[in-house]
Amino acid sequence: MVTIRDIARQAGVSVATVSRTLSEPDAVRAETRARVQEAVAAMNYTPNAIARQLRRQRKETIIVIVPDISNPFFSGIVKGIENLAHDMGYRVLLGETQGKQERLDYYADLVLTRIADGLILLGSLLPTMVQASVAAGQAPSIPLVLACERFDGLQCPTVGIDNVAAARMAVMHLVQRGCSKIATITGPADNSLSLDRAQGYREVLAAAGLPIDGAMMGEGDFTIESGFAAMNLLLDKGLGVDGVFCANDEMAIGAQQAVLSRGLRVPQDVAVIGFDDIRFGAFAYPPLSTIRQPVGDLGEAAMRALDEVLHKKPTEQQSVILPHELVVRGSTA
Repeated sequence: MVTIRDIARQAGVSVATVSRTLSEPDAVRAETRARVQEAVAAMNYTPNAIARQLRRQRKETIIVIVPDISNPFFSGIVKGIENLAHDMGYRVLLGETQGKQERLDYYADLVLTRIADGLILLGSLLPTMVQASVAAGQAPSIPLVLACERFDGLQCPTVGIDNVAAARMAVMHLVQRGCSKIATITGPADNSLSLDRAQGYREVLAAAGLPIDGAMMGEGDFTIESGFAAMNLLLDKGLGVDGVFCANDEMAIGAQQAVLSRGLRVPQDVAVIGFDDIRFGAFAYPPLSTIRQPVGDLGEAAMRALDEVLHKKPTEQQSVILPHELVVRGSTA
């Protein structure tokens, strides 16, 4: 199926220009309008009737983008967004990228073509058009709020916690428990959350006079399976790991299972702490110690920030930092 992005590529113009040509042709230069119309004819493109109807009759609609709908951490944030959005009179559409740029660009196009009003982004990818804005040192071309992640140079509201401080709290808990050979399992190396939490890990080791050893740093992708695999690799090295800080709870649950599968005990042999406080963590074996993020508050704050952007209200602050807390359970107690 031919899309508006295909037309833009054929005509050598932006998606926004194609949209404007189709909806407000008099607002586009004659030469540009002719190029777009030629591309439309050549590719036999018919604008989606439903999309046109949505543009004419649209109520307040926002899109929330998550990288992985199966990750329970995101459901709490989406719930917070939905609760406040409903009270404000917005409809919420949910999109999942599965880590694919083309999926994210598709949802961003829905905002650019005014089928939806704005975007709340929970993942670590940026729409292509927003990446171009960052490179040019400009504000994004669509109404956008980031929840949890951060991107240096992006001029839009962000909502999250202090991930460096939260990671310090988790690793300090292991130090205070008596752990001296503390490993970590990070998320992907190019992810801002991974980088911040790894920084907190290193800062505590340095302050405690413990060695910072790259061999003690495993990498996962925020899934249970990756935590299991990374923990097994750490144990295979024979480094005497007695504590591990995982950058999220799913990886921590996987790490616990790896430790137990070796006939070792949690926490007596290896103490494990995670991050996020997902519901399943409290029912893991043993129950998982973690850093609790206020997911409902994160969602509400993101929705409030997007509403301010859409109504061009002056925002009190571009970056909202919410509190976190340490939750101690059986995996470290």
